[in-house]
Amino acid sequence: MIKSIAQIISFVFHPLLVVTYMLVILMLINPYLFGVNGIHDEVSKLIILRAFITTFIIPIAGILILKPLGWVQSLALEQKEERIAPYILTGLFYAWVAVNTYNDGNTPKVFASFAMGAAIALFIAFFVNVFSKISVHAVGMGSLLGMIIISLFLFDNQPMFYYSDILGRFSLRLTDFLLAGLFFAGLVGSSRLLLSQKEPMDLYGGYLIGFCSQLLALRIVLFA
Repeated sequence: MIKSIAQIISFVFHPLLVVTYMLVILMLINPYLFGVNGIHDEVSKLIILRAFITTFIIPIAGILILKPLGWVQSLALEQKEERIAPYILTGLFYAWVAVNTYNDGNTPKVFASFAMGAAIALFIAFFVNVFSKISVHAVGMGSLLGMIIISLFLFDNQPMFYYSDILGRFSLRLTDFLLAGLFFAGLVGSSRLLLSQKEPMDLYGGYLIGFCSQLLALRIVLFA
């Protein structure tokens, strides 16, 4: 039962979903950056769907193709050697997405920075993977935490009000996202320790890579 829950958590916070989560959070924080009034707008949904397809569906499809070709033995990618081809494939595609996002005048530079950070994190994780079986889930959560912390410095920590048929009217602050991010980062790390043969240092290294990659991307995009 516990392992089943850990597998669900690992899937929900799959590293390739992080960019989509970044976009959703940024739209909740400041939808006007994207020229929309809120996350429930039809345009918002289309933007999120496009990000989901380009940063999750297409890379996953590419990894699935590698299995019948013999490049990977299992989609779990348990062995370091199996991760080489998926890292290269996904990293190159994320780099393409980052460059196009950066050059798109309609995309906020801050989101272009987050997308570039995800691409940088993948390439760094690829090189580290040669020496250590680093947790790519931790890399993703480190990137997400980096994105939230950067947002705390870029945007006011004012309450944002939302309405839900279930919860009614409620408010959230950026600090709420940070607390949630820290909680889920710990939850994902615990799940990966339970399901795989990783050491705690594999998690710490992943968090650090993801976080620092976001800082580096911010320096490149916003302060170049």
